[in-house]
Amino acid sequence: MEEYAFIGLGLIGGSIAKAIRKVNPSAKITIFDHHAGEININKIGIKSGAELALEDGVANKVTGNIKDLSSADYIFLCAPVIKNIEYLKDLKPIIKESVIITDVGSVKNEIVTAAEELGLSSVFVGGHPMAGSEKTGYANSSDRLLENAYYIITPCHNGESIRKAQQLKELVASIHALPVILDSKSHDGTVATISHVPHLVACALVELVKKNDDQNETMRTLAAGGFKDITRIASSSPAMWRDICLSNSEAISNYLGELINSLSEIKNAVDEKSPEYISALFNDAGTYRSTIPNSKGLLNRYYEIFVDLADEPGAIASIATLLAVNSINIKNIGIVHNREFEQGVLRIETYDEEAEKKAITILSDHAYKIYLRH
Repeated sequence: MEEYAFIGLGLIGGSIAKAIRKVNPSAKITIFDHHAGEININKIGIKSGAELALEDGVANKVTGNIKDLSSADYIFLCAPVIKNIEYLKDLKPIIKESVIITDVGSVKNEIVTAAEELGLSSVFVGGHPMAGSEKTGYANSSDRLLENAYYIITPCHNGESIRKAQQLKELVASIHALPVILDSKSHDGTVATISHVPHLVACALVELVKKNDDQNETMRTLAAGGFKDITRIASSSPAMWRDICLSNSEAISNYLGELINSLSEIKNAVDEKSPEYISALFNDAGTYRSTIPNSKGLLNRYYEIFVDLADEPGAIASIATLLAVNSINIKNIGIVHNREFEQGVLRIETYDEEAEKKAITILSDHAYKIYLRH
């Protein structure tokens, strides 16, 4: 019987634990919670992820003693990067040689380097499940969250770590995620380009509007459609993104520099009114973007459809009722006032792809015209 241990049990750790429990019902799962055993003084009665995992049968045991993890075959570090490095130090004296210690952070080189410096390169293999949700915490975790999502695996520069990366790859595949092995520097450069820099750019665009808006907030009022879509990620957790930027500062700075150079070239082309440069820019970008797959990645996918709707009393209520009676939970619904770059008057957002597809079928069957964003 394989033993799994989790330090920290939020959305990602909880989803991994639930997926393991689903495919391996006999597994022993232990949760480390440094508050375990303390008197609960929370007056509003909010339970920890560890307590919830024990109640729903995902966890066999919750402990506040790090030594209770000594027999684990796999240890998942699911705390922030700095805390995970501290836990590596705590684990070093008590682990067995055959253990695989891994983490779930979105920056890899810092913790891989720390593991090597601590003499743990033979047991540590970095991990980054490329999935998430706007909702956080164990209560929102799911055994399906990682299905068909890329799961990056970054071994240390050690033969034993590379061998164990293959072992971790098998575990990841068993919970129906898509394992990809990369070295830690390549990983951090990749995520800096496709995730970290875009988040910073989104924030910069929002700040651009905020700083240049007039007293009547004309820009904010008219900002929708394309602008709101490309800046949606600016609403992500400030604390989490602060830590990511500090942990991956070198790669982020490098690609921000490249972006600044590109923007300078574009500015010059606009100043010079160069039709050739501007046409080539949009043609090349559009062609390359069309080759990007629609699978789950670092930026959370939004499940949304757009519906043509007559401006008459009860029109929105009719659609909401139709979806409700068919057990489709609507995450967000509203009129799109700025449709310069998209079709459809009513935007409907669902929680998952299954609900999105079901909504499309039902509304189409009732003669509603549907548009999808590509």
